[in-house]
Amino acid sequence: MTHDWSTADIPDQSGRVYLVTGANSGLGLETARAVARRGARVVMTVRNTAAGEAAAGAIRDDVPGADLEVRRLDLADLDSVRAFADGFDSPLDVLVNNAGIMAPPFSLSPQGHEIQFATNHLGHFALTGLLLDRLQGPDPRVVTVSSLAHGHGRIHFDDPVGERRRSPVAYYSQSKLANLLFGLELDRRLRAAGSPVKSLMAHPGFSSTGLLRSMNAQWRFIANLLVPFTTQPPAAGALPQLRAATAPDAEGGQYFGPDGRKERTGAPVLVRAVKEAYDTATACRLWTVSEELTGVRFGLPAPA
Repeated sequence: MTHDWSTADIPDQSGRVYLVTGANSGLGLETARAVARRGARVVMTVRNTAAGEAAAGAIRDDVPGADLEVRRLDLADLDSVRAFADGFDSPLDVLVNNAGIMAPPFSLSPQGHEIQFATNHLGHFALTGLLLDRLQGPDPRVVTVSSLAHGHGRIHFDDPVGERRRSPVAYYSQSKLANLLFGLELDRRLRAAGSPVKSLMAHPGFSSTGLLRSMNAQWRFIANLLVPFTTQPPAAGALPQLRAATAPDAEGGQYFGPDGRKERTGAPVLVRAVKEAYDTATACRLWTVSEELTGVRFGLPAPA
Protein backbone atom coordinates (compact mmCIF):
# COMPACT_ATOMS: atom_id res chain seq x y z
CA MET A 1 0.00 0.00 0.00
CA THR A 2 1.37 3.41 -0.96
CA HIS A 3 0.83 6.78 0.71
CA ASP A 4 0.69 10.31 -0.63
CA TRP A 5 4.13 11.93 -0.74
CA SER A 6 4.47 14.83 1.71
CA THR A 7 7.16 16.92 3.39
CA ALA A 8 7.48 14.10 5.93
CA ASP A 9 9.16 12.12 3.13
CA ILE A 10 11.95 14.66 2.65
CA PRO A 11 15.18 13.03 3.83
CA ASP A 12 17.70 14.82 6.03
CA GLN A 13 19.20 17.71 4.06
CA SER A 14 21.97 18.65 6.48
CA GLY A 15 25.07 19.84 4.66
CA ARG A 16 23.19 20.58 1.43
CA VAL A 17 22.88 24.08 -0.05
CA TYR A 18 19.74 25.17 -1.90
CA LEU A 19 19.21 28.28 -3.98
CA VAL A 20 15.51 29.11 -4.40
CA THR A 21 14.49 31.98 -6.67
CA GLY A 22 11.44 34.01 -5.70
CA ALA A 23 11.70 32.75 -2.14
CA ASN A 24 9.88 35.58 -0.36
CA SER A 25 6.35 34.28 -0.95
CA GLY A 26 4.19 31.50 -2.33
CA LEU A 27 5.83 28.34 -3.63
CA GLY A 28 9.35 29.64 -3.12
CA LEU A 29 8.74 30.50 0.52
CA GLU A 30 7.21 27.09 1.20
CA THR A 31 10.06 25.33 -0.60
CA ALA A 32 12.66 27.24 1.41
CA ARG A 33 10.79 26.52 4.64
CA ALA A 34 10.48 22.79 3.97
CA VAL A 35 14.14 22.14 3.14
CA ALA A 36 15.35 24.43 5.93
CA ARG A 37 13.27 22.36 8.34
CA ARG A 38 15.20 19.29 7.19
CA GLY A 39 18.57 20.98 7.81
CA ALA A 40 19.49 22.55 4.47
CA ARG A 41 21.21 25.89 4.11
CA VAL A 42 18.97 28.01 1.86
CA VAL A 43 19.92 31.00 -0.25
CA MET A 44 16.69 32.92 -0.80
CA THR A 45 16.85 35.17 -3.85
CA VAL A 46 14.35 38.03 -4.10
CA ARG A 47 13.83 41.30 -5.95
CA ASN A 48 12.92 43.10 -2.72
CA THR A 49 15.35 42.33 0.09
CA ALA A 50 13.07 43.82 2.78
CA ALA A 51 10.35 41.34 1.76
CA GLY A 52 12.97 38.62 1.67
CA GLU A 53 14.18 39.35 5.20
CA ALA A 54 10.58 39.33 6.43
CA ALA A 55 10.08 35.92 4.78
CA ALA A 56 13.30 34.61 6.34
CA GLY A 57 12.07 35.84 9.72
CA ALA A 58 8.80 33.96 9.24
CA ILE A 59 10.73 30.77 8.46
CA ARG A 60 12.93 31.22 11.55
CA ASP A 61 9.79 31.58 13.65
CA ASP A 62 8.79 28.11 12.44
CA VAL A 63 12.30 26.66 12.25
CA PRO A 64 14.51 28.11 14.98
CA GLY A 65 18.11 28.18 13.89
CA ALA A 66 17.28 27.87 10.18
CA ASP A 67 20.36 28.61 8.06
CA LEU A 68 19.10 31.23 5.60
CA GLU A 69 20.69 33.90 3.44
CA VAL A 70 18.71 36.55 1.56
CA ARG A 71 20.26 37.81 -1.69
CA ARG A 72 18.90 40.28 -4.23
CA LEU A 73 18.29 38.99 -7.76
CA ASP A 74 16.11 40.49 -10.48
CA LEU A 75 15.65 37.74 -13.04
CA ALA A 76 14.15 40.15 -15.58
CA ASP A 77 17.48 42.00 -15.76
CA LEU A 78 20.34 39.97 -17.21
CA ASP A 79 22.84 42.41 -15.71
CA SER A 80 21.42 41.58 -12.27
CA VAL A 81 21.69 37.86 -13.04
CA ARG A 82 25.35 38.20 -14.02
CA ALA A 83 26.14 40.36 -11.00
CA PHE A 84 24.52 37.82 -8.71
CA ALA A 85 26.41 34.91 -10.27
CA ASP A 86 29.70 36.80 -10.11
CA GLY A 87 29.19 37.36 -6.40
CA PHE A 88 28.02 33.83 -5.59
CA ASP A 89 30.97 31.62 -4.72
CA SER A 90 29.30 28.93 -2.61
CA PRO A 91 29.11 25.29 -3.67
CA LEU A 92 25.52 24.44 -4.52
CA ASP A 93 23.55 21.20 -4.33
CA VAL A 94 20.12 22.21 -5.66
CA LEU A 95 18.99 25.15 -7.78
CA VAL A 96 15.22 25.68 -7.75
CA ASN A 97 14.14 27.91 -10.65
CA ASN A 98 10.86 28.93 -9.02
CA ALA A 99 10.32 32.68 -9.46
CA GLY A 100 7.81 33.89 -11.99
CA ILE A 101 5.33 36.56 -13.01
CA MET A 102 1.98 36.02 -14.72
CA ALA A 103 -0.01 38.17 -17.14
CA PRO A 104 1.25 41.62 -16.11
CA PRO A 105 0.61 44.71 -18.22
CA PHE A 106 2.82 44.64 -21.31
CA SER A 107 6.37 45.80 -20.65
CA LEU A 108 9.94 45.05 -21.65
CA SER A 109 12.95 44.01 -19.62
CA PRO A 110 16.01 46.29 -19.40
CA GLN A 111 17.46 44.31 -22.32
CA GLY A 112 14.29 44.78 -24.41
CA HIS A 113 12.67 41.35 -24.00
CA GLU A 114 9.00 40.70 -23.23
CA ILE A 115 8.91 40.80 -19.43
CA GLN A 116 7.46 37.31 -18.80
CA PHE A 117 9.81 35.59 -21.25
CA ALA A 118 12.67 37.55 -19.66
CA THR A 119 11.75 36.74 -16.05
CA ASN A 120 10.36 33.24 -16.29
CA HIS A 121 12.69 31.79 -18.91
CA LEU A 122 15.70 33.88 -19.95
CA GLY A 123 16.66 34.86 -16.41
CA HIS A 124 16.56 31.26 -15.21
CA PHE A 125 18.34 30.01 -18.34
CA ALA A 126 21.17 32.48 -17.70
CA LEU A 127 21.30 31.81 -13.96
CA THR A 128 21.50 28.05 -14.51
CA GLY A 129 24.27 28.39 -17.06
CA LEU A 130 26.29 30.75 -14.88
CA LEU A 131 25.96 28.56 -11.77
CA LEU A 132 26.21 25.14 -13.40
CA ASP A 133 29.82 24.62 -12.36
CA ARG A 134 28.89 25.36 -8.72
CA LEU A 135 26.45 22.42 -8.65
CA GLN A 136 28.24 19.55 -6.98
CA GLY A 137 27.92 17.07 -4.15
CA PRO A 138 26.49 13.55 -4.25
CA ASP A 139 23.18 14.41 -5.94
CA PRO A 140 23.17 17.87 -7.60
CA ARG A 141 19.91 19.00 -9.20
CA VAL A 142 18.25 21.79 -11.15
CA VAL A 143 14.47 21.99 -10.70
CA THR A 144 12.58 24.26 -13.09
CA VAL A 145 9.00 25.19 -12.26
CA SER A 146 6.49 25.27 -15.09
CA SER A 147 2.68 25.53 -15.10
CA LEU A 148 -0.42 23.89 -16.52
CA ALA A 149 -0.50 26.95 -18.79
CA HIS A 150 2.34 25.40 -20.81
CA GLY A 151 -0.31 23.33 -22.56
CA HIS A 152 -1.63 26.46 -24.27
CA GLY A 153 1.79 27.79 -25.18
CA ARG A 154 3.90 27.98 -28.27
CA ILE A 155 7.25 29.64 -28.80
CA HIS A 156 6.80 32.79 -30.86
CA PHE A 157 10.15 32.73 -32.63
CA ASP A 158 8.74 35.23 -35.13
CA ASP A 159 7.69 37.71 -32.42
CA PRO A 160 9.59 37.05 -29.19
CA VAL A 161 9.00 40.57 -27.85
CA GLY A 162 5.25 40.49 -28.43
CA GLU A 163 5.16 43.63 -30.53
CA ARG A 164 2.29 42.33 -32.68
CA ARG A 165 0.33 40.16 -30.25
CA ARG A 166 0.74 41.79 -26.84
CA SER A 167 -1.33 39.07 -25.22
CA PRO A 168 -0.22 38.69 -21.59
CA VAL A 169 -1.79 35.23 -21.19
CA ALA A 170 -0.30 33.93 -24.46
CA TYR A 171 3.15 35.12 -23.46
CA TYR A 172 2.81 33.64 -19.97
CA SER A 173 1.97 30.30 -21.61
CA GLN A 174 4.96 30.72 -23.93
CA SER A 175 7.28 31.24 -20.96
CA LYS A 176 5.96 28.15 -19.17
CA LEU A 177 6.39 25.97 -22.26
CA ALA A 178 9.89 27.42 -22.54
CA ASN A 179 10.58 26.28 -18.96
CA LEU A 180 9.78 22.69 -19.93
CA LEU A 181 11.64 22.79 -23.24
CA PHE A 182 14.66 24.15 -21.37
CA GLY A 183 14.47 21.66 -18.49
CA LEU A 184 14.16 18.67 -20.81
CA GLU A 185 16.89 19.88 -23.16
CA LEU A 186 19.15 20.55 -20.18
CA ASP A 187 18.57 16.95 -19.08
CA ARG A 188 19.51 15.65 -22.53
CA ARG A 189 22.67 17.74 -22.67
CA LEU A 190 23.75 16.87 -19.14
CA ARG A 191 23.36 13.17 -19.97
CA ALA A 192 25.32 13.61 -23.20
CA ALA A 193 28.12 15.25 -21.22
CA GLY A 194 28.12 12.50 -18.59
CA SER A 195 27.32 15.08 -15.90
CA PRO A 196 26.01 13.97 -12.49
CA VAL A 197 23.66 16.99 -12.39
CA LYS A 198 19.98 16.11 -12.80
CA SER A 199 17.47 18.42 -14.48
CA LEU A 200 13.88 17.95 -13.30
CA MET A 201 10.64 19.89 -13.71
CA ALA A 202 7.51 20.47 -11.65
CA HIS A 203 4.24 22.36 -11.70
CA PRO A 204 2.00 23.36 -8.76
CA GLY A 205 -1.41 22.77 -10.30
CA PHE A 206 -3.81 25.54 -9.33
CA SER A 207 -2.26 27.22 -6.28
CA SER A 208 -3.03 30.52 -4.60
CA THR A 209 0.29 32.35 -4.76
CA GLY A 210 1.65 35.85 -5.14
CA LEU A 211 1.50 35.53 -8.94
CA LEU A 212 -1.86 37.30 -8.82
CA ARG A 213 -0.13 40.50 -7.78
CA SER A 214 1.67 40.75 -11.12
CA MET A 215 -1.48 40.34 -13.24
CA ASN A 216 -3.10 43.21 -15.07
CA ALA A 217 -6.30 44.48 -13.46
CA GLN A 218 -8.71 42.56 -15.73
CA TRP A 219 -7.11 39.15 -15.20
CA ARG A 220 -6.53 39.79 -11.50
CA PHE A 221 -10.27 40.48 -11.05
CA ILE A 222 -11.20 37.21 -12.78
CA ALA A 223 -8.58 35.22 -10.88
CA ASN A 224 -9.68 36.59 -7.51
CA LEU A 225 -13.22 35.37 -8.20
CA LEU A 226 -12.01 31.84 -8.98
CA VAL A 227 -9.18 31.37 -6.46
CA PRO A 228 -11.30 30.47 -3.38
CA PHE A 229 -13.01 27.65 -5.28
CA THR A 230 -10.32 26.17 -7.51
CA THR A 231 -6.93 26.36 -5.81
CA GLN A 232 -4.83 24.68 -3.17
CA PRO A 233 -2.61 26.54 -0.68
CA PRO A 234 1.03 27.28 -1.51
CA ALA A 235 2.30 24.60 0.88
CA ALA A 236 0.45 21.98 -1.18
CA GLY A 237 1.42 23.59 -4.49
CA ALA A 238 5.10 23.42 -3.53
CA LEU A 239 5.05 19.65 -3.02
CA PRO A 240 5.80 18.70 -6.67
CA GLN A 241 8.94 20.85 -6.78
CA LEU A 242 9.96 19.60 -3.34
CA ARG A 243 9.62 16.01 -4.51
CA ALA A 244 11.69 16.81 -7.61
CA ALA A 245 14.33 18.50 -5.46
CA THR A 246 14.60 15.99 -2.63
CA ALA A 247 13.22 12.52 -3.43
CA PRO A 248 16.15 10.07 -3.56
CA ASP A 249 14.54 8.11 -6.41
CA ALA A 250 13.81 11.14 -8.62
CA GLU A 251 15.59 11.01 -11.97
CA GLY A 252 16.69 13.58 -14.49
CA GLY A 253 14.03 14.43 -17.06
CA GLN A 254 11.13 13.70 -14.73
CA TYR A 255 8.18 16.09 -14.35
CA PHE A 256 6.07 16.22 -11.19
CA GLY A 257 2.60 17.64 -10.62
CA PRO A 258 -0.57 17.04 -8.57
CA ASP A 259 -2.45 13.78 -8.95
CA GLY A 260 -5.98 15.24 -8.81
CA ARG A 261 -8.46 15.92 -11.60
CA LYS A 262 -6.70 17.60 -14.52
CA GLU A 263 -3.61 17.95 -12.27
CA ARG A 264 -5.13 20.97 -10.54
CA THR A 265 -4.73 19.82 -6.93
CA GLY A 266 -3.51 16.79 -5.05
CA ALA A 267 -0.41 14.88 -4.00
CA PRO A 268 2.76 15.10 -6.13
CA VAL A 269 3.27 12.38 -8.72
CA LEU A 270 5.02 11.91 -12.05
CA VAL A 271 3.04 13.62 -14.82
CA ARG A 272 3.42 14.13 -18.54
CA ALA A 273 3.75 17.43 -20.38
CA VAL A 274 2.04 18.15 -23.69
CA LYS A 275 3.80 16.67 -26.72
CA GLU A 276 5.21 20.05 -27.81
CA ALA A 277 7.43 20.07 -24.72
CA TYR A 278 9.25 16.96 -26.01
CA ASP A 279 9.94 18.41 -29.48
CA THR A 280 13.72 18.27 -29.64
CA ALA A 281 13.97 20.51 -32.71
CA THR A 282 12.05 23.29 -30.96
CA ALA A 283 14.10 22.76 -27.80
CA CYS A 284 17.39 23.06 -29.69
CA ARG A 285 16.18 26.17 -31.48
CA LEU A 286 15.05 27.74 -28.21
CA TRP A 287 18.40 26.84 -26.62
CA THR A 288 20.29 28.59 -29.42
CA VAL A 289 18.05 31.66 -29.26
CA SER A 290 18.37 31.77 -25.46
CA GLU A 291 22.15 31.64 -25.67
CA GLU A 292 22.11 34.48 -28.18
CA LEU A 293 19.73 36.64 -26.13
CA THR A 294 21.51 36.08 -22.80
CA GLY A 295 25.10 35.71 -23.94
CA VAL A 296 25.40 32.65 -21.68
CA ARG A 297 26.90 29.45 -23.08
CA PHE A 298 26.66 26.25 -21.06
CA GLY A 299 29.47 24.39 -22.78
CA LEU A 300 27.32 21.26 -22.95
CA PRO A 301 27.25 19.18 -26.14
CA ALA A 302 24.01 18.98 -28.09
CA PRO A 303 22.62 15.43 -27.83
CA ALA A 304 22.94 13.24 -30.90
